[in-house]
Amino acid sequence: MSSPEQWTHPEPREGPAATAAAPTSEQVIAGLRATSEGGPELVQLLTPEGERVENPEFDQYVADVTAQDLRSLYRDMVLVRRADREGNALQRQGQLGIWVPLLGQEAAQIGAGRAMRPTDMAFPSYREHGVAWCRGIDPKDLLGIFRGTDHGSWDSTEKRFHPYTIVIGNQVLNAAGYAMGQRFEGKVGDDDGEATMVFFGDGATSQGDVHEGFVWAAVYDAPLVFFCQNNQWAISEPTERQSRLPLYQRARGYGFPGIRVDGNDVLATLAVTRWALDQCRHGNGPVLIEAFTYRMDAHTTTDDPTRYRHSDELEAWKLKDPIERVRVNLVRHGDADQDFFDSVQADADALAADLREFCFNMPQPPTEQMFDHVYAEASPFLDAQRDEFLAYHAEFAGGEH
Repeated sequence: MSSPEQWTHPEPREGPAATAAAPTSEQVIAGLRATSEGGPELVQLLTPEGERVENPEFDQYVADVTAQDLRSLYRDMVLVRRADREGNALQRQGQLGIWVPLLGQEAAQIGAGRAMRPTDMAFPSYREHGVAWCRGIDPKDLLGIFRGTDHGSWDSTEKRFHPYTIVIGNQVLNAAGYAMGQRFEGKVGDDDGEATMVFFGDGATSQGDVHEGFVWAAVYDAPLVFFCQNNQWAISEPTERQSRLPLYQRARGYGFPGIRVDGNDVLATLAVTRWALDQCRHGNGPVLIEAFTYRMDAHTTTDDPTRYRHSDELEAWKLKDPIERVRVNLVRHGDADQDFFDSVQADADALAADLREFCFNMPQPPTEQMFDHVYAEASPFLDAQRDEFLAYHAEFAGGEH
């Protein structure tokens, strides 16, 4: 697991190098006892205990956040978590082929998603259910991906949300190209400028596609926010096995700024992402954000995290729950009562019931659908293959097959 000794390394040649091998028992204990996981460079506005802390640099980016806004952020996280848990249950019951949980990463995704403007573009990996929610995509539209019936049923141009990318890190290249296009078309340079944000995990930072995206975005000053959700585990490999420095410091080698934010703090994530997007809109991009968070569940439903991490690590991170700290803050300041929390839970349960009902009654997609959208324009070769396959398939009509 990650520990402060391994991650609090603010500048090269200052202090001990990060540990490349497995952490010592002392480091593990220190990590579990740490109350500010992520080191002193971590941007945090809301502590795990729900206390608001001042930050002269980033307070201005959430100065407009009212009690109603905070309640809305809380509602977003609760509903997204409930939808995620339902997706997990549906896979266990055989309704989905696989599910990719986001449990524990709600603040990182909702904070980043709500920082985006309607004109901004998002490129997800395969875990960004919370960002999809913020872009107006119904959770039901995600189910076909994990049932194997489609690749995502939303209009990515209308929603400004690219289809899920399964190949690790590949979306970074797509996002870099898109952001370069925004630059070439003069859509940056003022308050009304556009920006792009691409989401990936700590494991993806070991992929060449991510580093190529860094290079191209840096060379062309692309308005691109690289949003890395460091959930501490690349499937079964801890982050310290991948990097000798905190991930956000990798940006320095490419010539653009990097910053680490408490990914379990929705307010801090909102502030830092607003700042980063603002930098990009004004032509000062790219920016790398490392959202320091934790994957509370398995990598996917095919994974068994008990084989490679200890339960005490999980219990320690439960104390940093992103939803609970907002609830405590709302209660402490009298900004929400029990009726509010009950209504949010009722909405979450209704969302889960709707998701379940839809999943159990999902129609079988037409056979010819597999030939749709293969090319942007019609292809006589593909048309011939489709006609041949459909004719062959029709021979089995009415029979057992």
